[in-house]
Amino acid sequence: MTTRTPGASEPKSVTGVRWALALLPLLLLGIVLAYLVATGGGLTELAGPPVEQVSFSRITLPEPGVIRVEVVNDGPQEVTIPQVLVDEAYFGFTAEPSNTIPRLGRATFTIPYPWVEEEVHRVVLITSLGATFEGEIAAAVVTPQPSFNLFTQFGLVGLYVGVIPVGLGVLWYPFMRRLSKQAMNFMLSLTIGLLIFLAIGTWLDANEFALELPAFWQGVPLVIFLALITLGVLLAVGSLSKGESTPLGLSYRIALGIGLHNMGEGLAIGAAFAAGEAALGTFLILGFTLHNITEGVGIAAPIVRHNPGLKHFALLVLLAGGPAILGTWIGGFAFDPVLATVFLAIGVGAILQVVWEVGKLVAQESAKLAKPLVNWVNLAGVVLGVAIMYVTAFAVKF
Repeated sequence: MTTRTPGASEPKSVTGVRWALALLPLLLLGIVLAYLVATGGGLTELAGPPVEQVSFSRITLPEPGVIRVEVVNDGPQEVTIPQVLVDEAYFGFTAEPSNTIPRLGRATFTIPYPWVEEEVHRVVLITSLGATFEGEIAAAVVTPQPSFNLFTQFGLVGLYVGVIPVGLGVLWYPFMRRLSKQAMNFMLSLTIGLLIFLAIGTWLDANEFALELPAFWQGVPLVIFLALITLGVLLAVGSLSKGESTPLGLSYRIALGIGLHNMGEGLAIGAAFAAGEAALGTFLILGFTLHNITEGVGIAAPIVRHNPGLKHFALLVLLAGGPAILGTWIGGFAFDPVLATVFLAIGVGAILQVVWEVGKLVAQESAKLAKPLVNWVNLAGVVLGVAIMYVTAFAVKF
């Protein structure tokens, strides 16, 4: 016979009264907020002028003699923009959908102005309260419009900086197959060094794009949260699989993380070309090829004791290098700092998860060799991997 302790808590069904008690704090909060909006918290006599804030999303030059400015109102209230200055002179404009922009709203200003190719121009928006917000055209060129020819050219740029260097790096696979177990541990540690540099570089690139976002996006916290969520999701998914991660699966995850990083490179390149801030030259192509060729080593390292076949090698190269092509298209034709921030933040989390997986593999192989995880060979591999990426980055940082 089962006895129950008097007063012991038991699960109870959720009735209407309990729902009402749960909603009561929210109802009272709504009343308080309504009061604050209606009365200004009783401090209306201390209120200063309205706060206005406008962020430039994009400035484009769709054709000679026309400037198009896309803005977002990220202030606390609506903003009206009745005047526009271009190079310190007032010009007429049209605004879509209106020159009065609600909070979090967007507007596009089209300004007829005889801009001069490759010169610097400044656009200043003046609000009805006299606040000014300035955007700059660093080097005036016609914004690329989608066409088959330009689509192909941007695709080739992504091919040069993404697919080709990764594919060349994978060609070290036959050489790596002849290495001893200790030497292979060194190569895996070198892979960790490469990935650590990529994670930090991707993190910095994500923050650079995040700083361009309107304030309400909270760009830097967004990057942190997305990176941590991605890392957590990937670790949770990995824990569901039975047994250890397969070498081929690890190579695919490395390729995915590298691919997200290369997408960021493509976004930056495409956006620079569209803004007229960079020229496609042999030096830039060679620089990215040199910098990215080591990524193929990191992809091939986990599978040197297994021959997955040419099909998997082709898919790995495409997964790691292909996103550079997609990024160049997006950056050149429809750059969006929000998408750039999101993709790169996810890339940070994906790369960190791969660092964890490769680190476990290095630990296992070190244990088989009766050596501690942190030994001179492993440490030298990590340091060399970081150093290679750091030195080759000199060719592409400008």
